[in-house]
Amino acid sequence: MVSRKRTQKAQRQRPDLTVGVGCPSLGLSHMRRKVTVERLRQFMDELAASARSPGKVYFTGGATALLLGFREQTIDIDIKLDPEPEGAFEAIARLKDELDLNVELASPDDFIPATSDWREKSPLIASVGRVQYFHYDLALQALSKLERGHDKDINDVRNLVGSGHVTIEELRRNFAEIESRLIRYPAVDVQKFRGNLEKFLKGFQT
Repeated sequence: MVSRKRTQKAQRQRPDLTVGVGCPSLGLSHMRRKVTVERLRQFMDELAASARSPGKVYFTGGATALLLGFREQTIDIDIKLDPEPEGAFEAIARLKDELDLNVELASPDDFIPATSDWREKSPLIASVGRVQYFHYDLALQALSKLERGHDKDINDVRNLVGSGHVTIEELRRNFAEIESRLIRYPAVDVQKFRGNLEKFLKGFQT
């Protein structure tokens, strides 16, 4: 599985979400306002108000760091819809302009395999109307950041572990579960990924 999102994110060409007939497509983004906690909460409220059926929204990346207090702002809102609330894409297409923010369909399983229990391990943030909002499994978010290996990502992992949201054992256990399936993600350098994890574990424990 090769994700176009990986290339786009690596080049920092952050497309915002546009909507065609019932499905998302990626279009060129323009410079939008940074996302704060207040604007993210507004997005959650208005998306839920537009939902015509129950659904679940999983936040990842900067949105998670924002809600956990690790950052004051982020450049976009990364989400996974599972199951998708009816009307979600139409609402996102409207809200990205009304609130002047970027929304992307992105989650750790675009970059690394998911564990079998990722849904159960995803903490509930809030239930708003028919929509439930979660942080995507924080240990998998941490692993996807370690795989990427950028300084900001490593700092996010330090915050996740240091605050007790993720444990060292969870990182080890989840990596062991997904390692054999990394072959399905040709863009991942498995040795480098393993090295990033081991370096982080060694540094954090010393």
